[in-house]
Amino acid sequence: MDMGMLWKDDHPHRTLAQKVARGVEAFRLRYQEHPTVCFVHPSMLPTGSGGGLILPAGLRVLATRKVPAHHFWLGVNAAVLAPAAESDRRVEPALYQEARL
Repeated sequence: MDMGMLWKDDHPHRTLAQKVARGVEAFRLRYQEHPTVCFVHPSMLPTGSGGGLILPAGLRVLATRKVPAHHFWLGVNAAVLAPAAESDRRVEPALYQEARL
């Protein structure tokens, strides 16, 4: 990761997408750049997500046990800058079950 920021949101009534969106906005305000990747604890991802998600605008949300629950490690990663295909709604499980940081 070239640049990153750790964001915490443990509000019980916000969805994962809302929490990530708030973190993305804070990242954009601080760095004047859109993050390309967001690492979260595996417990934060919905069941059946295969270890990762791709949200609108191409932000990849990947699971890693190195990030505590309710925390979001947002950043810019040159390896993830290529936009995701429209049909690509989830990340391959074999590649991202445990993201290497």
